Amino acid sequence: MSLTKGERTTIVSMWGKISTKADAIGTEALERLFASYPQTKTYFPHFDLHAGSAHLRAHGSKVVAALGDAVKNIDNVAGALAKLSELHAYILRVDPVNFKLLSHCVLVTVASHFPADFTADAHAAWDKFLSLVSSVLTEKYR
Repeated sequence: MSLTKGERTTIVSMWGKISTKADAIGTEALERLFASYPQTKTYFPHFDLHAGSAHLRAHGSKVVAALGDAVKNIDNVAGALAKLSELHAYILRVDPVNFKLLSHCVLVTVASHFPADFTADAHAAWDKFLSLVSSVLTEKYR
């Protein structure tokens, strides 16, 4: 799956705004994930999963930082996320479906923070980008 030039431009442009709220977006996306898909909590038995906890803020920050790496390397997302893919596949053994669930939560969170920017075209571009990220993160499972 590849992004068109227009989709890449949309992602990079919106990232400038998203990155200013990175910690809040990451935390909120995880809160949505755990509220909407409680089965995903099993991967975090050592975390305080209450809304706004230090654990959620720290991990949310890591999630958004990884997305930032993918945006900065939008023409080589696989290379940018290779180590993260290996970590989740071989060490953490995260069920691949969870990346799609988290992607959906990130999409909803970004839309709620930037409704004016989240046009139908932006929605499509971010959905495609997050699908690409999910695909990269699960390619080590194959």
